[in-house]
Amino acid sequence: MANGPGSAAASGGGGTQSLPFIISASSVGTLIEWYDFYLYGILAAFFGQHFLPPEVKFADSFLYSLGVFWLGFVVRPIGAVIFGHLGDLIGRKYTFMLTLVLMGAATFLVGCLPEYSVVGWLAPVLLVALRLIQGLALGGEYGGAATYIAEHAPDGKRGFYTSWIQTTATMGIVFALVVILAFRIGMGDQAFTDYGWRFPFLISAILVLLSGYIRLKLQESPLFAKLKQQGKTSSNPVVDSFGSGKNWGYILIALFGATAPEGVVWYTGQFYALAYMSAVLKLPYTEVYLILIFALLFGAPFFLVFGWLSDRLGRRNIMALGFLLAVITYIPAFQALKDNADNPVILALIVFYLVILVTMVYGPIAAFLVEFFPARIRYSSLSLPYHIGNGVFGGGVPFLVTLLGRMFAGTPFVGLYYPIAVAALGVVVSFSAIPGQTQTRKIWDEVGGQPHHAPGE
Repeated sequence: MANGPGSAAASGGGGTQSLPFIISASSVGTLIEWYDFYLYGILAAFFGQHFLPPEVKFADSFLYSLGVFWLGFVVRPIGAVIFGHLGDLIGRKYTFMLTLVLMGAATFLVGCLPEYSVVGWLAPVLLVALRLIQGLALGGEYGGAATYIAEHAPDGKRGFYTSWIQTTATMGIVFALVVILAFRIGMGDQAFTDYGWRFPFLISAILVLLSGYIRLKLQESPLFAKLKQQGKTSSNPVVDSFGSGKNWGYILIALFGATAPEGVVWYTGQFYALAYMSAVLKLPYTEVYLILIFALLFGAPFFLVFGWLSDRLGRRNIMALGFLLAVITYIPAFQALKDNADNPVILALIVFYLVILVTMVYGPIAAFLVEFFPARIRYSSLSLPYHIGNGVFGGGVPFLVTLLGRMFAGTPFVGLYYPIAVAALGVVVSFSAIPGQTQTRKIWDEVGGQPHHAPGE
């Protein structure tokens, strides 16, 4: 009888693991990696005064900090290629263990960096170097975790189960906001500005050790184990993924029809909303953090809702609706934020709406990407469009929107034209090139076996 998800024989381990444990162990590590990655974005305003010459103006240093924030995203596709190759070659489990260690080490070291006043221009150079390592690590993490969970999940429920991993990016922001808020309130603004900003980075070491210990208990993906047993794994995943014109076609469709528009919606609805309330509306940081925490916490369950719905209505249909709503409502939504700057309740509801758009486009996307590419090159192939879409297109939102706003200061909300244009492209490409029913694909057919439901499901 064919081994399926949760099967000890398929996973090569000594015992059967339940799907809830697999999802929890995978997700906790991914959540911590997102926490590490987004600490920098939330604290971007602090870095200029510590790592740049004192004569640099705040507005310029903030833009510089956002630029370095974006650099971590720009290198994510390189990490996707490197670690995707390893994941398709040696396995899912060990590869995303490696990315966890790299991310944790780089984040911890950011908290140890000497300032410009001590080492001069070496300070920003080291900061950029560590940010690049973070980007490379995250480039390998997401594809591994999404693939790992999807290859354990039964057909027909893949959207729901992979949507749990989709919640971790948003919950990583919540975790980072809560930790930063606790230190800022507990230490006071001056102490936090002087040295307290380091502590959220330093505690990453403890978090990584805990999540690493949990992940060590995981067994290899049963689908990958069976693929390897049958001798069907790729001997050169990079060549097989990126040396094929047909596969490049799939990668470009996934990029412009799904991941790039999803990326700009994700970062506009969460990170640019934070930056807008802080830098443009100039609200107190406690109010901004609490508004965002409220919106993210109440919005997070909708990742699961839309993941579940995508198992029934199709991944493309739900994501494309989210793209379309972003195109139509972004400018009115941010105008409403401006008009209600003195009403935190209305602000929270508006940001909650922006987060709902995020859940629509992000909840189903892991399942869609897994179904769109074959198992032997899945880790490599899905990681590249995901990280170009989210890293280059999405990660550039805070920097590009802020830059456009400064360049064309007389045009209201000119910066929003960037995410609106990318989201509009997503509507066109998704409906013209992406099948509406990828959720019906049976990924276990590639190894000739039907999946069994994992124990504990």
